[in-house]
Amino acid sequence: MIDVFICEDQKEQRERIARYVSNYIMIENLDMQLVLTTANPEEVLTYIKESNRSGLYFLDIDLNHEMNGITLGAEIRKIDPTGDIVFVTTHSELTYLNFIYKVAAMDFIIKDDVNSIQSKVVSCLKVANERKQVTNRTSNKKFVQRIADKIISVNYDDIMFFESSPLHKVVLHLDNRQVEFYGKLKDVEKEYEGFIRCHNSFVVNIDNIQEVDFKNKEILMKNGEICYGSARMIKAVQKKLEMNDSE
Repeated sequence: MIDVFICEDQKEQRERIARYVSNYIMIENLDMQLVLTTANPEEVLTYIKESNRSGLYFLDIDLNHEMNGITLGAEIRKIDPTGDIVFVTTHSELTYLNFIYKVAAMDFIIKDDVNSIQSKVVSCLKVANERKQVTNRTSNKKFVQRIADKIISVNYDDIMFFESSPLHKVVLHLDNRQVEFYGKLKDVEKEYEGFIRCHNSFVVNIDNIQEVDFKNKEILMKNGEICYGSARMIKAVQKKLEMNDSE
C-alpha cells in the first residue's frame, strides 16, 4: 500500500489535486490511498513518523509557513528515503533547490500550466505504482542459511545487518530478533547484493539504513539498532546512499 500526501496551502488547488488522485486510484483500483491533505507541513511529518510506510508526496513549494516545500521534502527524505516526492509550484526557477537539498524529486508540476496538471498527477501515480510493483517483486528475495539441523529462510527486507562473532560465527540482526550461524562476513558481503561492509565487524543492509552519523561513525537502522562504521569503510556507505538517492 502506498500512502499519498498532499501539502498545499491553497484550498482550491489542494482539493483539485486530491480529486485527481482519488479518482485515478478508484478507476484503476490501485494499491494506494489518499491519507492526508493539508496546508501544514508539520502534519505530514507527524503522520509519516508514525505510519512507517513509504509514500507519494505532492508538495507545494511556497506553503506560507516557516517550512517551505523544499525543506519539507528534505525532512521527508530523512524519514522515508524511498518515497516519491513531487513538487507543485508556480516558481519554476526554484527547481534547482531540489539538487541543493538532495531531495531527488520525481517530478515538478507547474501550476500555471492548468491544462497539464491532471495528466502530470496521473503520470506520477502511474510511476509510483510501477516502482512499488518492482520493489514488491525484488523484496521476495530470501536469505537462506543452514543452522545445525535447521534451515532458516528470511526476507531481505527483514535483515538489518550482519555482525561478526567469536569462534567463526556471524550474528544476523533481523527486524525483531537475532540469529547466529557459522560463517564469514566476507562471504555474506560477496554473495548478497545490497549488503555493504561498513566496518571489519559489520555488513549492513543499505536499504534499511535510517540515518548515518558520520562524525561518530554510527549507523542507525530502521528497527532502532545501531551498527558501526570505520573511517574508511563508512565512505563507501555514504557513496552508495548518494547513488541510490540520485536514481
